[in-house]
Amino acid sequence: MAKVSAGLVMLDGRGRVLLVHPGGPFFKKRDAGVWSIPKGLCGPGEAPEAAARREFFEELGFAPPESAMFSLGSIKQSGGKTVHAWAFLGEWDPAGLVSNEFELEWPPRSGTLQRFPEVDRAEFFDAATAVEKIVPAQRPLVERAFEWARGELRSS
Repeated sequence: MAKVSAGLVMLDGRGRVLLVHPGGPFFKKRDAGVWSIPKGLCGPGEAPEAAARREFFEELGFAPPESAMFSLGSIKQSGGKTVHAWAFLGEWDPAGLVSNEFELEWPPRSGTLQRFPEVDRAEFFDAATAVEKIVPAQRPLVERAFEWARGELRSS
């Protein structure tokens, strides 16, 4: 059965998008094409938007607003995973990042388990930079969020 993930796309008042960099040893020296929206797997029977809100908090340590979100639809990643996403406008200082952790045998075949943050960095990016940084399959979600935000920021 194909996996389903859900995430939130936060844009700030200056029209920048918040992306997260995966933690752990595999992505430590990689930058372009590995950043993501804060997202994660939906639990059994969990509504995708509820999973998106939970994952946002787990990865950032910052609770998204309870207000309504704008649906960005979904995309399918190369591994077959479907990602549903919602957008909202907000403000947050990435210096406040507090991510959950995971355990991994590292170095490989060493028998030593180490803990790593799921997200080691979070940062706001303008549209051009975000397109360079994000996992290619997630670009349409970020592009849709920028389109939505332009309308929201103009009307406020």
